[in-house]
Amino acid sequence: MFCTLSQTLISEPKFNENSTPASKTVNVRFVDRNGNIRHLEGEVGDNLMVLARRHNIEIEGACEGSLACSTCHVYIDQKFYDLLPPASEGEEDMLDLAVFLQENSRLSCQIMLTKQLNGMTITLPKATRNFYVDGHIPQPH
Repeated sequence: MFCTLSQTLISEPKFNENSTPASKTVNVRFVDRNGNIRHLEGEVGDNLMVLARRHNIEIEGACEGSLACSTCHVYIDQKFYDLLPPASEGEEDMLDLAVFLQENSRLSCQIMLTKQLNGMTITLPKATRNFYVDGHIPQPH
C-alpha cells in the first residue's frame, strides 16, 4: 500500500523540539505578594518551586529544595490542596518555621505537578523568614 507525502504529514504529530504535548502540559496561576497574577505553563513532573524560579517568580528557596528551610512557603487553592499527597514529617517541621502559616500552606519545593493540578492557584505569603540573611535571594546554580 502506498501513501502520499501529504497523507504522511497529516497523520504525524506536529511538534517542534521546544513544544510540549498537550497531555503533559499543566497550567498554574501564581499570585505574587502584590496581588499580581502570572499564568505559567509547566509539565507533568515539574517541581513547583523550580517552575516558579524559571519564570522569575520571586520565591526564595534558600535551601534549593533540600527541605531545610521554609522560604518557598506558598498557599495552595483549597480545591487543589486536597489533591496533593500529604506533607511529610520533614515538610511539616519546616512549615512550623514559616511566618503567616495557614491551613493550606505547603512548601513549593515539595510539590510535583500532575495533570490533576491543572488550573491550580498558588499564592505567595506577604513575607518569608530566612534565618540565613533576610532579604537575600540566592540565585539558582
